[in-house]
Amino acid sequence: MTNKTTPLLFRALLEMSEAHSAKVARGNSKRANTSLAYCGSTLSTPSRSFINLAAAVSARRMEYTECRTLGYTLEQMYNVVASVDQYQHFVPWCKKSRVTKGQNGNIWADLEIGFPPIVERYTSEVTIVPNHQVRAVCTDGSLFSHLETIWRFAPGAKDQPASCKVKFYVSFQFKSLLHSQLASVFFDEVVKQMVNAFESRAAVLYRNQQEVPLRRRST
Repeated sequence: MTNKTTPLLFRALLEMSEAHSAKVARGNSKRANTSLAYCGSTLSTPSRSFINLAAAVSARRMEYTECRTLGYTLEQMYNVVASVDQYQHFVPWCKKSRVTKGQNGNIWADLEIGFPPIVERYTSEVTIVPNHQVRAVCTDGSLFSHLETIWRFAPGAKDQPASCKVKFYVSFQFKSLLHSQLASVFFDEVVKQMVNAFESRAAVLYRNQQEVPLRRRST
């Protein structure tokens, strides 16, 4: 998708930006009590009007890191994240997910993301260290100039064997300025829903397990 878009698309972007800004204004008083736990630093873009966003001269790389202690075993959370072919059933805005394996044991994930009014496809190479790490790097280069996600898993507290520590990291940069503008507007909503989606998936698969409350880590 090129940076040349129809007036209809820009109008849709403007409407979404204005709706988002109104939502943020209403929720400012609640934000201090609903923020997620952070581990490391978060680079996000404050809410701005589409006119201000359009003034950006280049796409910006964004990063997000979060740590949580969850009430599921290390193996359970690893299995949820490593099952990339199931992402279409629970990951926000993921419409399709297909996994293929190469002759050398490489794993390739073909994903389709729908973020109205845009639907795009991309391919990532997935490398896994069983029960420890799942890393995906975008390889096709048509949508992202850079995309990397890393999930790391570690045992939870000794007195809570049915728990684990999960660290989620994502770094991305779109090639298209238009996509980058969309990401700037909706960045907070997207990343804040990501870990929640995987935790909810674990609840569906392992609902008999007792959940451990979120433990916040100081930065």
